[in-house]
Amino acid sequence: MADDQFVYAVARIRAKELTLLDNAFFDQLMAAKSYKECLQLLSDKGWGRTGEESAEELLSVEREKTWDLMGELVSDLSIFNTFLYDNDFHNLKAAIKQVYVGEEVPNIYISRGTIQPEIIYNGVKQHDFSLLPEHMKACAEEAYQVQLHTGDSQLCDVIIDRATLETIYAKAKETGNELLIKYAELKVVAADIMIAIRGNRTGKGKEFFARAMVDCASLDKNRLIEAALTDEEAIYDYLSTTIYADAVLSMKESSAAFEKWCDNLIIKNIKPLKYDSFSMSPLAAFILARENEIKSVRILLSGKLNNLPDEFIRERLREMYV
Repeated sequence: MADDQFVYAVARIRAKELTLLDNAFFDQLMAAKSYKECLQLLSDKGWGRTGEESAEELLSVEREKTWDLMGELVSDLSIFNTFLYDNDFHNLKAAIKQVYVGEEVPNIYISRGTIQPEIIYNGVKQHDFSLLPEHMKACAEEAYQVQLHTGDSQLCDVIIDRATLETIYAKAKETGNELLIKYAELKVVAADIMIAIRGNRTGKGKEFFARAMVDCASLDKNRLIEAALTDEEAIYDYLSTTIYADAVLSMKESSAAFEKWCDNLIIKNIKPLKYDSFSMSPLAAFILARENEIKSVRILLSGKLNNLPDEFIRERLREMYV
């Protein structure tokens, strides 16, 4: 899609940005007296299709609306594949586990990947990994053999998770798009830091860290591994020397706080790029903005459904795009 062809698409996105949820609306949701009232407020805002969806159905519908819109705006949705590889590799995990247990497991596959789940399942079931894209073949074979011969589901997941991050990182760089490259960088950074923290807490060794972590531009993987092999304070000390120093406070607070920090950092980094009217960046930023608000709505609805304190819910809500 030529740069000048994005002008119309970006103009449409500018109008759609006005429908994104803002902090004021989240205040309304927080003030709602019940979970049911929250659903009604969202329905009044245009969320859902019938007004009678459950929370998960509502969120699924909103995600589909985003991709339906992108399908109207661009002729080739593959320009957004950076956001979809996660779904492919999730489906690879699901297929390997399904073949391993030898029985059908309902509702384990995610739609909107770059390859149909049926193709992934058939590749695994037939042990014919030539059916899969080039970037999946090696990890699919390795993870399948590990699961089949050792039953080690954790190692199977580690192999696939690393391949997921490597694919997102490499494919984003291939696009040359600044927003996608920043998104991929931050996604790898967040994953590596979380691996370091959780691995340290569970006493993982150097081989695990080397196998699980992915190289990126803004963190020194070897220094992070050294720190993870020492203690949590060593991890915090290393991060304090990087551009991610302000992540340390959230990490010390909780995993949920760190995940929120990561999501907010992505939104902060993509906001300046939404003003480029001659590239796909505003469209990609809109997709991320929608995912961000869907995640926040899920957190809020779950909190209301489980009668959690408002303060507990609010602390987990993400920064809005608008």
